[in-house]
This record gives sequence, structure tokens and C-alpha cells, in this order.
Amino acid sequence: MSRIGKKPVSVPSSVNVDVNASSRRIKVSGPKGELSYEWHSSIEVSNGDDAIVCSVDESTTPDKAVRSQWGTTRARIQNMVIGVTDGYSKRLKIVGVGWNAKDQGRQIRLNVGYCHPVDLTPPNGVEFTIEQNGDVIVSGPDKHQVGQFAANIRDQRRPEPYNGKGIMYDDEVIIRKQGKVFGS
Repeated sequence: MSRIGKKPVSVPSSVNVDVNASSRRIKVSGPKGELSYEWHSSIEVSNGDDAIVCSVDESTTPDKAVRSQWGTTRARIQNMVIGVTDGYSKRLKIVGVGWNAKDQGRQIRLNVGYCHPVDLTPPNGVEFTIEQNGDVIVSGPDKHQVGQFAANIRDQRRPEPYNGKGIMYDDEVIIRKQGKVFGS
């Protein structure tokens, strides 16, 4: 049995939930936006009074794939409820001499040591802000899209351990290396 899948997902009063069992699709809408998810065919999702319950057929013993989908479905629904109420955000630091990020309307322009600037466009629902100190904050209601866009920004110039330059998450720790030592 899935320990995570058994727990009900509590729904705040500001969130509207629409569960369509025939198409296996759930829509969650709140103050920050609207998200939808199509769950696995062996999972049953029902909408209670103020909670959403995920379950599987108890008459048969669920195999490992069904149990993992059970927990995944519950976690995705929980992340959707948190996303439409509070939202998710990731903070990135750009470390390097002359390296920066600029807001170009709907795109972010990164100058990170290449001979050309790198332009990235966020997916729908994901927004970014650039602070005075050069930090980039990626935010939105969908946890997956926010994390993926932040990872795309970080992939343009990953942090390196010798000089400590690169684009890194705010809470990321880069273990510095000494480098080569010449002489006696």
C-alpha cells in the first residue's frame, strides 16, 4: 500500500476542483491560475467535501507500478493545490564578471561569457523577475514548469568549481577545488 497515496489532499475554500472520472482529468483553479492533470487508468480519484481522495481497487493486489502511480497522482494533485494558492518560485544567482540577465519583454536575455547573448522564452504561466543585484526569480503555479525553466537557465552556464563562476540556485553550494599547483 502507498503511504503517500492514502492521505487525502485538503482543498482550501479559495480553490475550485473539477474531477471528471470518465476522462480521468482533474482541473484545479485558484487565485494564481488553473492547472489540469490526467491520471493513470488504474487510479481512482474522488472529490469529497473539502478533500480529494486517491485510491486503487482493493480487491486485487496492486503491483509496484500501480502503487507508484498512486503516490505520484496524489503528490501531483497536492502540488497543483499548493501551486494555485501560493505558487512556486526558484531563485538563481549569476556569478561572473560582466555576466548579467536582462528583461526583453517576454524573453530573458543572458550575457554569460559567450560571444552572443542567449535568449530564453518561458512557457505559458511561468514568469521571471530580475532583481537589482542580478538575481533571477522564476515563479508560477506549476511546480514542474517552474523547475524546468529554472534548470534551462542554469544549463546555459553551469557553475564550475575552480573559479566559482556560473548560474546557480540560491541555496546551491559549490565545493571549490584548488586547481594545479606548480613548483616545488
